[in-house]
Amino acid sequence: MKKFIQNLPKAELHLHIEGTLEPELMFKLAQKNEIALPYASIQEVREAYNFNSLQSFLDLYYAGASVLVEEIDFFDLTWAYLQKCKVQNILHVEIFFDPQTHTKRGIAFGVVVRGIVKALQKAKKELGISSFLIMCFLRHLSEKEAYETLKESLPFKHHIIGVGLDSSEVGHPPSKFERVFKRARQEGYKIVAHAGEEGDSSYIWEAIKLLHVNRIDHGIRCDEDATLVDFLIEKQLALTVCPLSNVKLCAVDEMKNHNILKLLHQGVLVTVNSDDPAYFGGYLNENYLALAHDLGASKHDLVALAKNSFKASFLSEEEKEKYLQLFT
Repeated sequence: MKKFIQNLPKAELHLHIEGTLEPELMFKLAQKNEIALPYASIQEVREAYNFNSLQSFLDLYYAGASVLVEEIDFFDLTWAYLQKCKVQNILHVEIFFDPQTHTKRGIAFGVVVRGIVKALQKAKKELGISSFLIMCFLRHLSEKEAYETLKESLPFKHHIIGVGLDSSEVGHPPSKFERVFKRARQEGYKIVAHAGEEGDSSYIWEAIKLLHVNRIDHGIRCDEDATLVDFLIEKQLALTVCPLSNVKLCAVDEMKNHNILKLLHQGVLVTVNSDDPAYFGGYLNENYLALAHDLGASKHDLVALAKNSFKASFLSEEEKEKYLQLFT
């Protein structure tokens, strides 16, 4: 099964580039940039990875992101992930980044984008991996701050395909950002949003009705509402599901109780993704493997999920078809 998953052509659509920061690189960059970390060793960081909630993870995540200072740091971070993609037969990626995590530390928006984009361009040329970049607003901050970030993004619009919404979900519903997303749509950005991970199904409805999303990130709590599931099936509105992340952050108690295969069999356009793989114990192939081992996913299921990853992407219909031909 491991070999079967390895050979499957795949796309990844829900990946926070800051969440690929492995402890070794974190320490290396901290040393280079003279950043004091609250951890004495790589082992201590790994031990801190026993989260009991989304918030406890985010605290560590933001501490880790503080080591990213120069353009080359963002390049190195992104390039390390893309090399993993090459090894795991991931042919297309749609990467999230959190500009506010960096700009609030005094890092210029352009420094972040240029570093990431240079790695994406190198991967296209040298590894044959296609990619898009999606910037996310931090939902625990205000809509006013999101507007400022949107404004900062405009000179780099040619590098950024879409806008998303991440960070602490509960208490920060999509409706909080309705106006800024309307403006983002007017600017031509694709729209995605984290909804229905910790928040209930009403957060998913808000993302659909108020933000007019092209895709839902997570969305696993859709099954609380049969009408919502029917809507997702009818519209083929994709969910970018992150199984290992859901278990690690206690959104699902254990993998054998995950609903991804149930949703797949119902006809929902679900995809498999790794979210923040350095923190959640696995990159994309490890997520597929967990579905096979713990949920009993068949090869047929895994092929369907891999195909969905291309169908749900922001690639053109022609490009999607080219990738889907690899399965015949």
